[in-house]
Amino acid sequence: YKYEKAGMIKKPGILVTGGTGYIGSHTVVELIEQGYDVFVIDNLSNSHAEVIDSIEAITGTRPGYGNIDLNNKSAVQEFLRIHKVEAIIHFAAFKAVGESVDKPVEYYRNNLVSLLNLIELCKENNIKNFVFSSSCSVYGEPDYLPIDEFAAVKPAKSPYANTKKIGDDILR
Repeated sequence: YKYEKAGMIKKPGILVTGGTGYIGSHTVVELIEQGYDVFVIDNLSNSHAEVIDSIEAITGTRPGYGNIDLNNKSAVQEFLRIHKVEAIIHFAAFKAVGESVDKPVEYYRNNLVSLLNLIELCKENNIKNFVFSSSCSVYGEPDYLPIDEFAAVKPAKSPYANTKKIGDDILR
């Protein structure tokens, strides 16, 4: 690949799920600025399509974008068929703790089915690099602060936290 702007060799393609959200969009900008070929899948349930325009305004590069629900495995598979992806950074999830208490089934279905679909598609498409955005909520009430990777994982305090804990368990 040739990087259009700097004439340097383009780095591998990276898919950022939830790439129009706050953390996702900042990650997309950084990846583009580092020369990666970046693609975004986001169903816009917590963000807006105009974020893609803002990313382009900041970087001069428009990431490939699909308004796709990750629970629609065939749509994600089609996106991956079209776009060369060697890594996935998975930020997309329902994330409101209070709402998860009111709508636990929706949270389990969205957050876990989307993760399972991506894991299966990684295997099917030989994508060996996967980053999962977990949450400090998997530690429950921590024994000490700041929390580090050696902290004990405690029972989840909400369905949202439990989806992140289960996601960690699945990937482990």
